Amino acid sequence: MSGPSTIDLFAGCGGLTQGFTKTGFRHIAANELDRAAASSFAANFGEAGVICGDVTQFVDVPRADVVIGGPPCQGFSQIGTRNPADPRNTLWREYLRVVLAANPQVFVLENVGRFSKSAEFDLLMNELTTGTLRRWKHVAVGIVNAADFGVPQVRRRTLIVASRVGPVSLPVPTHAKDGADGRKPWVTLRDAIGNVDWQVPTTKLPASSEEFFGESVPGTFKSRDIHVGRNPTPMSLERYDVIPPGGGRFDLPYEMQPPCWQKKKTGTTDVMGRLRWEKPSVTIRTEFFKPEKGRYLHPQWELRNREKRVNRSLTHFEAALIQSFPDDYLWCGTKTQIARQIGNAVPPDLAAAIARSALAVLD
Repeated sequence: MSGPSTIDLFAGCGGLTQGFTKTGFRHIAANELDRAAASSFAANFGEAGVICGDVTQFVDVPRADVVIGGPPCQGFSQIGTRNPADPRNTLWREYLRVVLAANPQVFVLENVGRFSKSAEFDLLMNELTTGTLRRWKHVAVGIVNAADFGVPQVRRRTLIVASRVGPVSLPVPTHAKDGADGRKPWVTLRDAIGNVDWQVPTTKLPASSEEFFGESVPGTFKSRDIHVGRNPTPMSLERYDVIPPGGGRFDLPYEMQPPCWQKKKTGTTDVMGRLRWEKPSVTIRTEFFKPEKGRYLHPQWELRNREKRVNRSLTHFEAALIQSFPDDYLWCGTKTQIARQIGNAVPPDLAAAIARSALAVLD
């Protein structure tokens, strides 16, 4: 392959690399601690150059045109502990160590929206203005929404793009809610998963395994293999059945509510929520397969026809499509591990938009 080279840190299953390679970049190295996620990355991009282990083990850093990555964000996440002392908050420092070693023309750092309000973000900006990163003097910082770039999901992330070779900008949105400002309207769930079979044939992944990094992992699964469901209790199915599109736990009759919900009259409005066909999804998180964790019930539901109600949560395949992964993407791991990979990934279509901004300054 030709094209500018990339190193992907905290690479997960490869959402960023998928978007960058789609745009003409050439992957040369990556690092990921989680073995199942690293195996999914290797299944799609090859095992060569992939360091499966702690980022501190990535010491033989090659030169690259662009370094990309999203350090773990649980310490900043709105649904996380929001603990300033969370050791994962400082992993961006390892990211910067690799940047200094690789000396890229451009680097891209992605994190949750709340990262921009953190003390760690201020420290990072100080490194860019007066510290070790000051030679990357052209910096664009902001919060981007994946829905504004054709991803069928509202997902807001902090994005930092820094260059040492010329002015750089954040990607320009191509979509807008209701097609405002002359842009394309947001991509809806009907666009993304409308053609996926409502019926889910199984709750289990195929019985197969493959070796990556010297160990066997479940996989490699094609995307259709991960169109798997769960076995809800009869009470759960009764609850799902009465919740309309856009509704949630407050649509349940009092007698169908668990005691904790009967006592909690406000808040957690997305819990047990049903999605809408004509809107993007809410943010896909790592437990999208549990309706009790958020608005993850399938959007299909008709008031006057119970036969046309899909009373289940999103499948792994549907969640991957909502994240904008191509339907020929490959996956490794257990159901829970693959769900974590999908929920933690940077949507490839957002990554492609970022890649185009980086490519412009390289050109």
